[in-house]
Amino acid sequence: MPYVMRNAEGRIVAVLSEQVEGSEMVSANDPGLGQFLAADSPEQRAQRELMESDLGLIRVIEDLINVLVERGVIMFNDFPEPVQRKLLMRSGMRKEFSYVDDLFNADDNEFLPPPDEDGEGFL
Repeated sequence: MPYVMRNAEGRIVAVLSEQVEGSEMVSANDPGLGQFLAADSPEQRAQRELMESDLGLIRVIEDLINVLVERGVIMFNDFPEPVQRKLLMRSGMRKEFSYVDDLFNADDNEFLPPPDEDGEGFL
């Protein structure tokens, strides 16, 4: 069971693995503990920003590989097989996502039937 320290309002401000003066033991499913752990701490924000940056950089590296292959600077089969599989899988997923995105984000007017003789739609 974890130990916590609370502020003057009774909110948890620290979680400890050992009991220290001013701490209290709470159950692992205590609602206040869950709120504290889910809070957006500076460390969590920094970690999320780093992960988002990594994801953006992955896309840049993927595009760079495609440009180098297209220009003949490097051959696709120069990469180890596991890398080739990952690149092909990502390429396939991007094509599928692009297709679905085009399908569902098209101009809504394209999906409406033409107006009736009285100028009204089908509704």
